[in-house]
Amino acid sequence: MKLLGAILIILASTWAGIEWSRTVSERSRQLRQLKAALQSLEAEIVYGMTPLSMACGHICRQVGHPVSWFFDSFRKKLDAGHSTAYEAWIESMDEVWKYTAFKQEEKEIMKQLGATIGQQDREHEQKQLKLALIHLEREEHEARNNQTKYERMFKSLGVLGGILLVILLI
Repeated sequence: MKLLGAILIILASTWAGIEWSRTVSERSRQLRQLKAALQSLEAEIVYGMTPLSMACGHICRQVGHPVSWFFDSFRKKLDAGHSTAYEAWIESMDEVWKYTAFKQEEKEIMKQLGATIGQQDREHEQKQLKLALIHLEREEHEARNNQTKYERMFKSLGVLGGILLVILLI
């Protein structure tokens, strides 16, 4: 019976370590998705001259969750006739942000971008999108560094923590 309990403790702690490591890798994956979405938004607005609502509809079909949820929510708010695009942008961020692995830095970048979306001419919006992409590139580089540093460590800590707990309990 003790052996079964020990195995269950080690399995549970290993699973916890794998989940912790997944949160680290999830941030860099979602940052790549967000960058791809913003690049698509730039192409739709600047080169395709697509209205913002339609562009967001195209984007939410191109990227995965939870980034697509943000653009879908933003599109729905624009179609519902929110007073400004910025308000719709911020409300969509508030709705979806809790489902992402993003940090406060990405939220600030997106807030700054939201202040110009739908407010300026195409050229100015393109500059703001490029600036946001540069900042997100920096954050993605940091996320990848953290992933290589901490992903393996979290997995190892899960296994070793379980073994330590079993030793302490025996």
